[in-house]
Amino acid sequence: MMEKRNCLECGAPLKGRADQKFCSDYCRNSYNNRVDKDTKNLIRNINNRLKKNYKVLSDLNTKGKTKVSRTKLYDKGFDFKLFTSLYQTKTGNIYYYVYNQGYLELENELYLLVKLDD
Repeated sequence: MMEKRNCLECGAPLKGRADQKFCSDYCRNSYNNRVDKDTKNLIRNINNRLKKNYKVLSDLNTKGKTKVSRTKLYDKGFDFKLFTSLYQTKTGNIYYYVYNQGYLELENELYLLVKLDD
């Protein structure tokens, strides 16, 4: 006797291949979207914050290299905890990058904004 199988999303009886898990593409997509929801939301939120950081750096650094205050970055909504990479120079300076837009902390709460060539 063959074991009765049901769709993992809606519970409808399955007919067809033995390894079938869903009755339709709609149920498969619904199931996977529900299962991955928390991970997708986390990634979406981080990506949105990275985009905002990128936009802040791009808007303030129109010439490829400029100095701005920490306050100006904060006022525009910049999040110093989110960046995509680091670069440490031979002298020990650490540049933080959001994609190709970077910044280096200077003295007196000033930051040097730089842009890598494409």
